[in-house]
Amino acid sequence: MAIADQMQIGIAAPHIFADGQVDAPFAAAFARRAEELGYASLWTQERVSGSPTALHPITFLAWLAGQTTTARIGVSVLVLPRHNPVLLAKHAADIDQLSGGRLVLGVGLGNNTAELPMYGVTAERRVSRFVEQVQAIRALWTNTPAGFSGRFYDLADANIEPKPAQRPHPPIIFGANADAALARSVRHADGWMGAGSSALDDFPRKVALVRSLLADAGRDPAAFPISKRLYLAVDDDEPRALRRLREWWGYYYGNADNAERAAVWGSRAKIAELLHQWAELGVDEVLLNPVFDLPAHAETLADITGLA
Repeated sequence: MAIADQMQIGIAAPHIFADGQVDAPFAAAFARRAEELGYASLWTQERVSGSPTALHPITFLAWLAGQTTTARIGVSVLVLPRHNPVLLAKHAADIDQLSGGRLVLGVGLGNNTAELPMYGVTAERRVSRFVEQVQAIRALWTNTPAGFSGRFYDLADANIEPKPAQRPHPPIIFGANADAALARSVRHADGWMGAGSSALDDFPRKVALVRSLLADAGRDPAAFPISKRLYLAVDDDEPRALRRLREWWGYYYGNADNAERAAVWGSRAKIAELLHQWAELGVDEVLLNPVFDLPAHAETLADITGLA
């Protein structure tokens, strides 16, 4: 059975430019070709400060909505403590409208508390604030007025229009790695995506944990998709593939060594074997994230997964 018959296949859209030059025509051509190949979704991620040249998801997804027609467009993830929930709810609702109801909003708690004062917030009670932000966004998306009041935000009279195109609202998925964060995902999110920088060998355990938590909570697993960002390189020359992955990992994450625990590289058969294993675990979607030779990878991965 083709991998694409067992799970949905998404791919990262080009919004990170290692040469420092933004190439919008290239990104547009890539996105359109990915749709032609049958990728179910196109994804971005958030980087605000630092040396990598990267477009922000809010602006990029609004632009991407106009470049595509069928693929879902998503972010995995916005670091939610950086964002005001009213502004984020408004921006996300507009993007959902502009895309015809194709947005997936991925959010995460983040792990760099030292940066938060730059955004006018502190790390104090950040988990409670994070959960309240999610609740506030949902209220703003679904109620007129929002009618939401909490410890951090009083939005009882707030209202945004238009509401999102999706009803009741776009899915909010959590990007989470720690076990406590997985439990938080099951309590408060519409799905979970494994972080791309997390160790691959621990992913099956996390999938099993999420499924156990869903059962304990009485939640329907069919209504809670499990997904994973997968950094990868298809190349029979494995040393060359690893070297290029390490170069990119050092550029974007500042830690080249982590590529060896969080990415997969090698032959078409090796990549296909891993994806088949994940499909058998019950993974609903994989976000394929090549980091070099992007058009060639898009074609090859479509063939490997059975899209092409």
